[in-house]
Amino acid sequence: MGSTWAWRKSSASGAQDNDCVEIAWTGKTVLIRDSARTRGAVLVVGPGAWAAFLSSFACPSVRDVTPARP
Repeated sequence: MGSTWAWRKSSASGAQDNDCVEIAWTGKTVLIRDSARTRGAVLVVGPGAWAAFLSSFACPSVRDVTPARP
């Protein structure tokens, strides 16, 4: 599976840093693997699940923030 797809690693990862994940887009699903174990297990998720995952890292808008209680 790994040789068929164009795998991409975060630009925040250094060339020697293997503590990262890589993703590949198949046209229908997103493949996710450990960059240190490229022949290991691959997690397959749909585009909706991937979008939800990415949006969980977005900065919340003011209306989404629950006020702190004293």
